[in-house]
Amino acid sequence: MSGFTSIPKALFFDVFGTCVDWRKSVTDELWSSYQESIKNTSLTASISANATGMTKEKWGEIAQEWRNSYLTFTRALATDSSIEWKSVDQHHLDALHGILQSHGLISLKEDGTPEQGSLWNEAQLVELTNIWHRLEPWPDTNQGLTELNKISTTCTLTNGNLSLIKDMAANGNMPFAHLYSAEMFHSYKPNPKVYLGAAEKIGLPPGECAMVAAHLDDLKFAKRNGMKTIYVLREGEERYPELEKEGFVDLWIGEDANGFISVAERLHLCNE
Repeated sequence: MSGFTSIPKALFFDVFGTCVDWRKSVTDELWSSYQESIKNTSLTASISANATGMTKEKWGEIAQEWRNSYLTFTRALATDSSIEWKSVDQHHLDALHGILQSHGLISLKEDGTPEQGSLWNEAQLVELTNIWHRLEPWPDTNQGLTELNKISTTCTLTNGNLSLIKDMAANGNMPFAHLYSAEMFHSYKPNPKVYLGAAEKIGLPPGECAMVAAHLDDLKFAKRNGMKTIYVLREGEERYPELEKEGFVDLWIGEDANGFISVAERLHLCNE
């Protein structure tokens, strides 16, 4: 489906899952760090018992649990302004403490840091949290962005904090023209002031902008705030497939296409 008669002047990109394969990056990092930490002979008996024999698949489940906590956190703050502001970086660290404690892999002191004998100490948890700054792009991301930069203005519009997205773009060599974070608008998607604030900041009416995402709920709210919408299917990313039937997607890039490269090819046709 395509609702474009001309190329949008600005393309706003969701990042986690749309531009980068967070699942593989986070799972690989957790698995690699675990394989080193399990060798620690000072682990308590209970933590050693809980940690021994954990598979990479199990660490993938913990990565998903970590991601789910982010989605719950950002949605809550986006809809309730009375909740105290917290950056995604801080949430990721706080959530990791809670998740690992719930699996019996760390014990926490009164100050919230790991007890001696835990699978990781506090410095190691901070370093693990920083994996969200180093997520690897999908294979088509950088070539697609390079092509899209020739016909439009590319810009992130992510719930990740600005320092996180700057690091991620640099690490992955992602050639965005601009880097915007919901942090700039002191909320999180899907709060309208994120979409509308991004359009205003880039100097365009929402109708001359398009949101690019692998999540139909993100696109639904972007459309509600006047933006065009481009859906790029990414394996394992869609949370609400039932939204497809609502018909708010202007350009659909499916599993047989080539991600952002296909977006560029389809938009080029608008000029022909």
